[in-house]
Amino acid sequence: MTLLLEPRRTIADLMELRALTGNENGAQRVAFTPVWVATRAWLRKKLEAIPGLEMHTDAAGNFWATLRGECGEALLIGGHMDSVPNGGWLDGCLNVLAGVEILRRLHAQYAGRPPVTVRLVDWADEEGARFGKSLFGSSACAGSLAMDEARGLKDKGGITLPDALANVGVQFQRVKDSGVELKNAAAYLELHIEQGPVLLDLDLPLGAVLGTFGVERHAITFHGQAAHSGSTPMNRRKDALLAAAKMSEEIYRIAARSGNGVCTIGSCTTKPGIVTSVVEECRITLDQRHLDSASLAAMLREAREASERFAREGNVRVAWERLWQIDPRPFHPELIALCDEAIMETCGVSHRLPSGPLHDAAEVCGAGVPTVMMFVQSLHGISHNKIEDTKEAHLEACVMAFDRLADKAIAWIHNPLRR
Repeated sequence: MTLLLEPRRTIADLMELRALTGNENGAQRVAFTPVWVATRAWLRKKLEAIPGLEMHTDAAGNFWATLRGECGEALLIGGHMDSVPNGGWLDGCLNVLAGVEILRRLHAQYAGRPPVTVRLVDWADEEGARFGKSLFGSSACAGSLAMDEARGLKDKGGITLPDALANVGVQFQRVKDSGVELKNAAAYLELHIEQGPVLLDLDLPLGAVLGTFGVERHAITFHGQAAHSGSTPMNRRKDALLAAAKMSEEIYRIAARSGNGVCTIGSCTTKPGIVTSVVEECRITLDQRHLDSASLAAMLREAREASERFAREGNVRVAWERLWQIDPRPFHPELIALCDEAIMETCGVSHRLPSGPLHDAAEVCGAGVPTVMMFVQSLHGISHNKIEDTKEAHLEACVMAFDRLADKAIAWIHNPLRR
């Protein structure tokens, strides 16, 4: 770590932001709201203290700060300042503010002209808390945003996403023009709190992220027959809930066989939904995630086969409906190795782990930019909650390690043998 880096300054910035944009219930930086606008203004003021930094907001509402280097190839450092309602004080903004500190250090070390161009981006609406569409700004930039779907999104007050964007100066029909920002991107780095308990359980401060899980999300509906609960013998029933209930235990066996996959039945609704009737229809939602595409496909196949077997056993029918899907996004192996090195040099020990939650890094990776993430331990293994926290010693360590990773990535980009 260079002496020009001040990790304590990042912690002070985070605390200042918490006081500005949070309350007794947690962070309130929901995208496209007045608090989010004030957050962006606060961030811009911090960056204006770095002489010669270029700043602009792109066509999708993503905010960019650029430190021009000796060559046009760019190292991107990304994060998001928006939060969920009543969220944690570190989720997203830690990434950005660590990036601010790296820009300060690079500007001081290289007299405003680092070996490669370095760009910090605050992605717009990573959380999707208001409109239900996560990764909005990064997916628009990556070109993967489903425009027809996004156009029809509304918040609880009936305001459409295009209208909310217009209110902050963004024209919805032009959001994919933001893709020009990735033109010279040579690598993308993102720091994030883990949001889960893996590093906590291992008693490790930092980890190198292998990639983001692919996701298969489906609704599974079992169709039986309604019948009076008092007059229908047990052996004559066509109980849709019985078949669905068998899936609840089976998905744990499926996940165990997959190695590192996870499966979740997150909701269950029944019809007619009264105490005096056998269940005629039971709809469950299944979320399956894995870093390996073949393993994810196997998990899905096994779940389908199990549902059909349970339907036959119960003399009911089953139907599947895909709700959403995204392929696994494995990160760049050379950048993962560099991330490991940076963590080892800072903490003496590292751990490689996948990310179950999605991040903007998944969209940038999907756009073909070499990508890696670094995780820092989350106390309690909890995020999206006001009790979200990380030890200050670990916050200092993650800023130092992330700075080392930035240096390593700059050297990697600058190396002609990389081509």
